[in-house]
Amino acid sequence: MSVPITPLADYVVAVAEVAASKTMSGLYLPEAAKEKPKIAKIVAVGKAVQELKLNDRIIYKTYSPTEVKVGSVEYILVKEEDVLATVK
Repeated sequence: MSVPITPLADYVVAVAEVAASKTMSGLYLPEAAKEKPKIAKIVAVGKAVQELKLNDRIIYKTYSPTEVKVGSVEYILVKEEDVLATVK
């Protein structure tokens, strides 16, 4: 996957996971009721990033990312300090 965004300094570029459209009991959720995902997969890292790497799945602060849509893909830019954890 070629990423059209190159992060600077301690920023990472990630793609958010798709929000669930159906509950565990089988009910479909309307668009307004879907909770934005807070887990994303890193697709590019800045030169000053120390602990994160490509393809890490991360949990990030809700209000910290900058969202950018390029083509049909929505990317998020997050500072390394706003990443709370990695997911295995």
